[in-house]
Amino acid sequence: DPLGDLVARYARTHGPFAAATCAARFELGVFVVEQPQHLRVAPLGADAVRGELPGDHPTGGGEPVPPRALAAFLPRWQQVGSSARGVEALAAAVEQLQGAAVPASALERLVLPARVADYSPAQLDELCASGEVVWAGSGAISGGDGWITLAYADAAPLLLPPPDEALTRTPLHDAVLDALADGQALFFRSLSDRVGATDDAALAAAVWDLVWAGHLTNDTLAPLRAALGGGGAHRSRPSAPRTRYRRPGRVALPSRSGPPTVAGRWSRLPERDLDPTRRAAALADLLLERHGVVTRGAVLAEQVVGGFAAVYPVLSALEERGAARRGYFVEGLGAAQFAVPGAVDRIRALADPADGGRGRGGPTLVLAATDPANPYGAALPWPERVVDSGDGAAPATGHRAGRKAGALVVLVGGDLVLYVERGGRTILSFTDDTDTLAVAGKALADAVHSGALGAMSVERADGEAVHSSPLRDALTAAGFRATPRGLRLRG
Repeated sequence: DPLGDLVARYARTHGPFAAATCAARFELGVFVVEQPQHLRVAPLGADAVRGELPGDHPTGGGEPVPPRALAAFLPRWQQVGSSARGVEALAAAVEQLQGAAVPASALERLVLPARVADYSPAQLDELCASGEVVWAGSGAISGGDGWITLAYADAAPLLLPPPDEALTRTPLHDAVLDALADGQALFFRSLSDRVGATDDAALAAAVWDLVWAGHLTNDTLAPLRAALGGGGAHRSRPSAPRTRYRRPGRVALPSRSGPPTVAGRWSRLPERDLDPTRRAAALADLLLERHGVVTRGAVLAEQVVGGFAAVYPVLSALEERGAARRGYFVEGLGAAQFAVPGAVDRIRALADPADGGRGRGGPTLVLAATDPANPYGAALPWPERVVDSGDGAAPATGHRAGRKAGALVVLVGGDLVLYVERGGRTILSFTDDTDTLAVAGKALADAVHSGALGAMSVERADGEAVHSSPLRDALTAAGFRATPRGLRLRG
């Protein structure tokens, strides 16, 4: 067992140690390190002893780490860049992501592929069709896009946001909800027959109104993909249309299934459990699992009803039971930080390149700005952009970064290097280091070539025409080609 030998060798020379520290050293999952077969210390055959380290132990305490250590830690904690594959890996990713709203256009192009090496839409459809996972809309955006939330079916009543009661419901909306009462799940044509609709377009529009208001779901994401088409906040390279073979002379029969945007079986989402105590308890557990280290900023970015104050009592209770630790783990983020035990050791390991950290040689990531693995604009503030005003350095004005649908971030070793606004026409840079810009530019180009992003046409960088920006060299070296208006790269 090569992994067992690796862990055993580490155990013989580093005891006592946290599983997270060993995991960070070898870029393994904590779950892998903690497997019983890996905790046999060969050649003696003795079992490594499990236990908890007190806060004043050298491995359990210590000085707070700089913010960039958290930026390097969070994507790793959420398995971004993992080599994990298959439905099991997707199930683990969904468990950590449940309750977080992301743009539908980013979910299958950026968010899930970042965590599952061989992600395919069929994998998520399998989890949804089996009834294990449900998806819910949390507000429309544009271009068929909207905010979407995943949750395991048994946790959905507590983790999905309540329905949006701002929707002005018509008799058709009410008829659809009545037809799907009592756990009914109907295909579009059966739903149409049940409500007596004669206009497919009107019924489809009513269904999608109810989806984005958080009332309806489907046993597949196929209708959502069809609604997005080539649009949405995150545009990817369009795939070739599927063709259907038909024997010569055979007349095509009219379809009774309805438009592609309403394929699959529609049903009502479960009734939400609105008890504030139970919701806060479920959310606190989830936040710890998703973030490892929970800060006020991370909670506010998730738009938790009631803010940090709503989950603070639960986090404090978890600390009293020993299920979480409170401390000043990350500089500048306040004293009210809560962490699961393994996360603190892992983040400290990443903060120290001499002890398993990777320093500035960490991975380069292209993430949706709204991805929970992006710490900026959430746990960490957006870095200040500084420009030379002629009278010395001054804060930049104009476009500002934000966790907006359609926007992208490029992180290099945890540092924010590029922010790409929706549509890709405007880029903000956060470093003037040419080597780092080159690495970030190549990562953007790779995302376009892989199909995760559509063609990009950059026109402005840092408030000026991209042709006169220092970023021009990094993008042209990555394969962008000059056009009269800017720099363009096709997939």
